[in-house]
Formats: sequence, C-alpha cells, structure tokens
Amino acid sequence: MSALLDVIIPVFLIIGFGYCTVWAKFFSEETIDGLMKFTQNFAIPVLLFDAIAKVELFTIFDLSLFFSFYLGATAGFLIGFLGSRYLFGRPIEDSVAIGFCCLFSNTVMLGLPITERAYGTEVLKYNFAIVSIHAPFCYFIGITAMELAKSREKSVKKNIFRILKAMFSNAIVVGIALGFFVNISGLSIVQTVQASIDMITAVALPAALFGMGGILYRYRPEGDAGPIFMICVISLVLHPLIVWLTGLKFNLNDAQMRSAVITASMAPGINTYVFANMYGTARRVASTGVLLSTTLSIGTVWVWLNVLG
Repeated sequence: MSALLDVIIPVFLIIGFGYCTVWAKFFSEETIDGLMKFTQNFAIPVLLFDAIAKVELFTIFDLSLFFSFYLGATAGFLIGFLGSRYLFGRPIEDSVAIGFCCLFSNTVMLGLPITERAYGTEVLKYNFAIVSIHAPFCYFIGITAMELAKSREKSVKKNIFRILKAMFSNAIVVGIALGFFVNISGLSIVQTVQASIDMITAVALPAALFGMGGILYRYRPEGDAGPIFMICVISLVLHPLIVWLTGLKFNLNDAQMRSAVITASMAPGINTYVFANMYGTARRVASTGVLLSTTLSIGTVWVWLNVLG
C-alpha cells in the first residue's frame, strides 16, 4: 500500500490537478496546449539532453536490457496490429495506429517520475538508456508501417526521406542526439549554462504531468470497446510481462529489471494520439485508449511495483 500512496498517487495527483483546472475552466485548452508545447518541444528535450550528456554510456548500454524491453514493445505492436486487423476487422491504416498505441509507452512523463519515486535517482540511468532510443525506434516502426500501408502501390524508396524527416524533426530525438554528441565528444558545459539547464530540468516533469492532465480532459470515452480493451491489456500487462520474463532469462540485475519493467508497464503516451491524428485514422480508439489505460495504470503499476519489490 505504501507504494500506491508514496509513489503512484503523488504523480497522478499532478495529472489530476491539470485535468481539474481545465474542467473548471481555470485554464483554457489553448493554455494547456502552450504548456505541452513548452514541455514536449523544449523542457523534456533539455532534460534528456542533460541526462545523456552526463551519463556513463558504456555502463548503461546493455544489449540484454535493450533486447528485453524492445522485444516486448515490438511484440505489443505486432499483436496489436494483427488483433486489430484480423480479430476486429479494422482497416490496415487503423490497425497500424492501434498497434502504435501498444508500442509507444509513456516512458518519460510517467516512467521517469514513478521509477525515481520508487527506486531513487540511481536507477534512472537505465531508464535514460531505454529512452535514448525509444522515440527513434518507435517512430521508425510506426511511420514505416503507416507509409507502407498508405502507399502500397508506391516504391518504398519514395517514402524513406519522409520517414527520416518525421523521425529526426522530433525535438526529443534532437535533444537526445545532442546529448550523445556532448557525451562522446567530451565537451564540457560552462557552469552558467548548466545552472540554466538545471532550472529547466527541475520543472520539466511536473509541468509535463500537469499539462498531460489538461490534455486528457479533452479525450472523451468513445470508440470501439474491443480494440480499446486490447490496447489496455497489451500496454499494461503483456508488454511488462514479456520484459520481465525476458529479463529473467538474460539475468538482468535488479536495477535494470526495475527500470525496464516499470517503464514497460506505463500507459501509451499522448504521442500515440498525435500519431493517429496526424494520419487521420483510429483517433477515437487512440484517445480513449490513452485515457483509459492511464487511469487503469494506477492499479497495474502498483501490482508491478509489488512484483519487483
């Protein structure tokens, strides 16, 4: 019970505050959009830049860790895609968007604060390892699959530039790439600049959680129950279960296992709705999947915290 009260509830209270302020019309949806633009396009990229620039890369980059997490993520995408296509009879473009919901965990806005509160800052280095390739990996799979689905009659080569442009115009990917550059090159950041970075990183996650709550207010429970239920089960149960079993097989240490499984147990990120909206497909399923799975994750994350100890 202490994990629920001390770790999970404080994080979700911030989300709830954001939700309630928009519901009460204290903040407009436009204000929340501006806050999310600040966090997604600036504050969180700065946070990830700072973390990647400082971390000892060779101590956190472990193939077993990556394989365990991304095997579960890829399995989630494939099962979500195939289930949507053949079990629920959705069009192929819808199926890709629904599969993307099962692939893209909320590794930053939920994964980082919950892991930090549960296990301390030392464990976060493995979260940052996972996050460092998460956006490029997921967007590569999602955008490639969607472009192939929408352009089946065209040459794959015609879509390569569009795929790469979409991936590397993402601010989070740019922030991570710059962090790698600073780390590998050995460049040092002057103290004055670092002080500013520290202030930005201090507000990044709380502001993102608050904004996330405001964004969730506009999502209304609607859409087909079957695919939505499938998204919740795959995201909250199947993905972390595969990571946990694979991690046991590859003898991940306690810190690696905790980071990987807790990160995998997060609900789909808001970017899954952005992805669906960008392609104009499965928007109701994606929005309701994010809303419902985020709510249900209060209970499922608590279960996983108790499993991991």
